[in-house]
Amino acid sequence: MSEITAVSSFSARIVERLSVGATSRRERVIHSLDGLETPVHPDTLAHTGADLWHLLQKQVPDGLDSVDFLLGLDAGGILPTVSLAGAAHLPYKIAWKLHLPLDGAVRFSEPHAMRTDVFAYGIAPGQRIVIVDDEITTGRTLADLTRRLHEAGAVPLAAVCLVEDTTRGARDLLTDLGLPLVSLTTIEGAA
Repeated sequence: MSEITAVSSFSARIVERLSVGATSRRERVIHSLDGLETPVHPDTLAHTGADLWHLLQKQVPDGLDSVDFLLGLDAGGILPTVSLAGAAHLPYKIAWKLHLPLDGAVRFSEPHAMRTDVFAYGIAPGQRIVIVDDEITTGRTLADLTRRLHEAGAVPLAAVCLVEDTTRGARDLLTDLGLPLVSLTTIEGAA
């Protein structure tokens, strides 16, 4: 078996989703880290995390030395969260669509999903958190999470994503909440 050492550059595009419900988005952002079209080499995962970490350090230089953990969103945010955690040597947690009897629960909404309730656990006052997801379109999910984290006394420092749809106003929505958005790449989605 030949060894693959080349790391391809990150790419993303929008495809139409088939068989979607009335409340779900009709389009889906797919990208080179999700493994949908081609296998992902482990080096690609590591390089993507390093790229995200460098962008975050450049665009949000203050406060990153005191991050308590990364908070990734189920399910698309898991891979970018793990890759960023590895590059930054930071712990991570994942917010899941599971309602469990665990302490420090923060409930927020993913309005365009079939199951809209998402839960982050172990959230406590004063925790400094970087939110991570694979894509951001409208920004409504991250905005709701940001509000709920503030209500719990936590401090969201920034949001990091692989792909930002620049046509839906997500960046402005998060900026209005005081949450910087760092994205690896941008696309113009179907408005």
